[in-house]
Amino acid sequence: MRTGLYPGTFDPITLGHLDIIQRAMALVDRLVIGVAINRDKGPLFSLEERVEMVRRECDAVVARTGGEIVVHPFDNLLIDCARDVGASVIIRGLRAVADFEYEFQMVGMNRALDASIETVFLMADARRQAIASKLVKEIARLGGDVSKFVTPPVKDALQGRFPPAG
Repeated sequence: MRTGLYPGTFDPITLGHLDIIQRAMALVDRLVIGVAINRDKGPLFSLEERVEMVRRECDAVVARTGGEIVVHPFDNLLIDCARDVGASVIIRGLRAVADFEYEFQMVGMNRALDASIETVFLMADARRQAIASKLVKEIARLGGDVSKFVTPPVKDALQGRFPPAG
């Protein structure tokens, strides 16, 4: 059984993330979504809220694709998380060349820590390349429509954090 780990902050989970998750399911038997605690990023949603959002959204992916998805919060090194969940592959999504430079450095460090765990990059679907959680939050904060970037339940959660002025 091949286990993959797809890590991220998922603050919030977007249609871009869901695209990578769905395509990653074709590569592994079991996909672990590692929800990073990452206090340095100052997430909008608590860890518990992000884990619940990811679980809810992944239930719909499993219903469409089959397979097994496990949501796993973590606050240790990515390579240690991969070992903890028995992952032989780390899945990373790329949107642009700028993402690649950072990811390339991370792969080198992870391989130095454990060469048995491979990293696979999946390019974001062309329709989803511009989606970034940071930008989605900014659009929501300023009262814009985020429905092209997130599912309706995530949109509702964002609107709960940024109610319309008035």
